[in-house]
Amino acid sequence: MEKKYISERRFLFLALIAGMCGSATLGCVFIPDISFSIFPVLAFVLAGYSFYQHHLAHPLTEGTPLIAFACFLVGAFGYSAFVRMQVPDLGSNFFAIMMTMFLSFWIFFKTGWLSFYLKKRNIKE
Repeated sequence: MEKKYISERRFLFLALIAGMCGSATLGCVFIPDISFSIFPVLAFVLAGYSFYQHHLAHPLTEGTPLIAFACFLVGAFGYSAFVRMQVPDLGSNFFAIMMTMFLSFWIFFKTGWLSFYLKKRNIKE
C-alpha cells in the first residue's frame, strides 16, 4: 500500500519538475533578458522521458492525472514568478504567485496532505 503512494508522489514530483523545466525552456528561448542555455532544454527532455517511463511502469489511480497537471502548472507558474522577480521589466508576478498558491493548496487538499497537517497540529477543519 505504501509503495503505491510513493509511486504517486514520484509521478507528481516529475510533473512539477517538467513544469519548471518547460517554463525555463520557453523563457530562455523567447525572453531576451534571459541568456540562452541548453540545460533547461535537456532537463525538460529528460523530465518528460522519465515522466513517460514512470507512467508506463506504474498504473495511475483515479484523479492522479488531474493532480499531476496541477503540479505541472505549479512548476510553470512558480518558475515564471521567480523570473519576473529577477527581471522586473517583464511585468508583475502577482498572477503567477496567486495561481501557484491556489493550485498548491488545492493539491494539498486533494492528496490529503492538508488534512494530515491539520490533524497533526490538532486544528479543526
